[in-house]
Amino acid sequence: MSRLEAKKPPLFISEPLTRDAVSQSLSVLSGILKSSYGPAGRLKQLHNGVGGCVCTTSQSSALLGHLSISQPVLRVLAASVRNHVSRFSDCGLFTAILCCGFIKNFRSLNVAPFTVIKISKHLLSLCMEHLKSEACGCRVSVDFSNVETLACLVRSILTSKPACMLNKTEVDHLTSLVLKAFIFTVPCRVETNAVLGKCVIIPVKGRRVGDSAVFPGLLLEAPEIQLGKPLAVKRTGSNMIKVALFSVSMSGDGFNPEEGTVAVHHGISLEVSELNQLLSVGKQLVEDEVGLVVCQKVMHPSLKQYLQENGVLAVDRAGLSVMEPLGRMTGSQPIASIHSLSPGCYGTLKDLCTESFASKHFLHLIPEDTVICSLVLCNRSETAWDELKRVCETAEHVLQLTVKEPLALLGGGCTETHLASYIRYKSSSLPASTFKDLDCSQTQYQLVAEGFCHSLESVARSLSHDGEEILTDMVYGHSWFVPSGSPCVSKWSDLVSRCGCGVNDSTEDLSWRFLQGQSDSPVIQGCPKEPSAEVADLLTLDCFAAKCSGLQVALETANLILDLSYIIEDQN
Repeated sequence: MSRLEAKKPPLFISEPLTRDAVSQSLSVLSGILKSSYGPAGRLKQLHNGVGGCVCTTSQSSALLGHLSISQPVLRVLAASVRNHVSRFSDCGLFTAILCCGFIKNFRSLNVAPFTVIKISKHLLSLCMEHLKSEACGCRVSVDFSNVETLACLVRSILTSKPACMLNKTEVDHLTSLVLKAFIFTVPCRVETNAVLGKCVIIPVKGRRVGDSAVFPGLLLEAPEIQLGKPLAVKRTGSNMIKVALFSVSMSGDGFNPEEGTVAVHHGISLEVSELNQLLSVGKQLVEDEVGLVVCQKVMHPSLKQYLQENGVLAVDRAGLSVMEPLGRMTGSQPIASIHSLSPGCYGTLKDLCTESFASKHFLHLIPEDTVICSLVLCNRSETAWDELKRVCETAEHVLQLTVKEPLALLGGGCTETHLASYIRYKSSSLPASTFKDLDCSQTQYQLVAEGFCHSLESVARSLSHDGEEILTDMVYGHSWFVPSGSPCVSKWSDLVSRCGCGVNDSTEDLSWRFLQGQSDSPVIQGCPKEPSAEVADLLTLDCFAAKCSGLQVALETANLILDLSYIIEDQN
C-alpha cells in the first residue's frame, strides 16, 4: 500500500514587491525587454534546454511565449502584455517596458500605493485626453488617399525587428507588397457593415526576399499540376467556374472503429461501399457542372481520376487554414458529409491558372471580386522567415486598426518624450481642487508625476543600444540621438540632424537637455501635425490604437501589481 503524504498548508507571501527575488526577477525581465527594443535591438535565442526548435527573435509575443516565468508577479505582467498583443499585434515591448518602469519608479516613492494609484490614473487621463485632442503635437492624421503615410507606418514596423535581416531595398519591396495586399482586402463595394478581407501568407523559405509577390485571390499548393499545360476546366453557361468545397475526408476510410461496432452483411465490403458512395458524389458533381473540387483532407485516387476524366479539377490536402478564406472568396459552403449535396453549397470563380515558386507549384484561384489575396513570402533562412511572417501579420493588423481610427503616433521615442514634457507642464499648473479631489498633497502629486514621466522617458532611452546620448528639445519635446564617441561641441545641432521620428530637423534654433535629467521649463508647443512631402519618406510612425492601449495596459497592470499585499501559493 502506498504512503499517503500529509497535505501541506498554502504558502503566504506578504508584500511580494519588497522581496529581493521579485525585484531581481523584475530587473532581469526589464533588461531582456529593453535590450530587444527598436531597430537596433539585440536578438534573443530561446530554447528549452532539452532539444526542440530554437527561436531567434526580439518580438514580445515570441519572447514572452517562450520564456519560462515562475514568479507570480511577473506572470501577471506577461499575461497582460500577451493579451494586449493578441488584440493589437503591436507595441508589446513598449507596453512591457513601460509597465516595468512604472513599477520600479512608483515603488521608490515614499507615497502610499493607494495614493499612487489614484494620482497615476489621473495622469493617464491627462495623457489620453491629450492624445485624442486635435492639438496633440505627436499625432498624425492618416490620409488613405496618400500612400506615403501608410508606407511610413508599414516601413516602421518592418525595420523594428532586426531578426528579419532586411536591407533597405528589401524593406521597400515588402512595404509595397504589404500595402498592395492590404488594398486587395478592402471591399470594392461599400456596404453598411463592410468587412475587410484577408491576406493568406504562403511560405517559401530559402529564397531571396525580393522574390516575394502578391496575388489577388488564393494560391493552393498542387504538386500534381503540370506547368505550361493549359487547364481544361469545366465552366458554366455564364463562363464561371463552379466550386465545391469539402471539409470531410474523401479517402474512403470514413469508418472509425473507435466510434462503435458496425454490423455488415455477409459478402458486403465496407471499402467498396465507401468508394461507390464517393463515385456517386463525383457523378453528382459532374452533373451539377462543378469545375473545381477542393478537399480539406485526403481524396481517394479513384474519385480524383474520375473527376479529372470528366473535366473537373480536384485538389486535396488543402488544409484547415485556407477553408475560411476559400469559402469567403468563392461563396461556397463547406460540405461536411458525402451523403448529401445541396445545390446552394456551391460557389464560383472567375478563372484558374498555375504559378510556380522555387520547387513549389500552385493553383491560382482568381475570384470575381477580390477581398482575399495571397502573399508569397520569401526569406533566406527559416528563422528569418518566421520573424518576417510575424512582422507582416502585425503590419496587416495595424493597417486594419488604422482604417477604424485613421491616426498614427510619432515613433522613435518622440511620443514618449513629448508626453513626458506635456505631463510636467500640465501637472505644474493644476488647480488646488484637483489635489483635494484626489485626496493628496501637491508634493505627492508632483512626485508621482515625475515617476510617470521618467517611466515614459525610460522607453525612449531603451532605443539606445550603442552608447548614444539622448537629448530632448525644449520646444517640441522630441528625442534626439547623439552618436556615441561624438566630440564635445558648443551646439548640439552640429551633431544631430533629425529627431527620432524624422519630423523636426536641427536647423531650427532649439534648446536641449539630456533625457536623463530633470526639466524645469517643460514643453509647451506641439510639433507640426502634418509632415511635409519632403519629410514623409523619413517619418517613423507607431500604431495609434496599439500605443494608446499599451499605455493604458501598462499602467493598469503596474497598479494591480503595486496593490498586491499577499501572494498565496498552493504547495501540494
